[in-house]
Amino acid sequence: MATGTLGRLRAELRDHAEPAVREQLVRVLSRAEDDELLGVRVPVMRQLARRCPELSLQDVDLLLRSRVHEERFTALLILAERMRGARGDDRKTLVDFYLARTDCVDNWDLVDGSAHVVLGPWLLDGSLDVLDELAASPWLWDRRIAVVATLALIRAGRFEPTLRLVLRLRRDPEPLIHKALGWMLREIGRRDEQVIVDFLDRNLAGLPRITVRYATERLAPDKRARYVKTR
Repeated sequence: MATGTLGRLRAELRDHAEPAVREQLVRVLSRAEDDELLGVRVPVMRQLARRCPELSLQDVDLLLRSRVHEERFTALLILAERMRGARGDDRKTLVDFYLARTDCVDNWDLVDGSAHVVLGPWLLDGSLDVLDELAASPWLWDRRIAVVATLALIRAGRFEPTLRLVLRLRRDPEPLIHKALGWMLREIGRRDEQVIVDFLDRNLAGLPRITVRYATERLAPDKRARYVKTR
């Protein structure tokens, strides 16, 4: 049974639905047949998430298990908000909650809006073994979570876990993994271009073309062309 707060949140999401936004999402998301799209902008969901500090984890779970896409997204944003202020055991509780429900994180926007801000902070303080576990999963979105979560490490100047995942997942069958790998490499390059240049010089032949294209987007045109044309 939904609480009053949960009921209000669901009503507000529907109140903020925009047909044009929904049409755009239909075009760009790979949805399951039973996934319902409302068409709510991410900044609106983020604002609503910040207004739900009292929502119980039981209600967050109900949102995550909803087939309304924006309810799942808002649930993940609520977790991200709580992770920012959590420490110690509270942080572990939130991470365990997230990892136990990655079957609900079932599209690229849900992964990209949550992995680095829910799981990512935990990686900064804890073991990185979870990355290997997620990378070995048959669930596409677990593998993408592993890659995108390393953005928190990249922002902290720790590049090696991401580079290791790139090598591990470079033969993944899913283009959405190839794109995520390239995105993370590009993020490393924004902070230390030489790291990416050296990595590409050593490993270019084994990388997917789309990974290389994403990774080199910020390089100078002549330097980028050297890598892209090779692939």
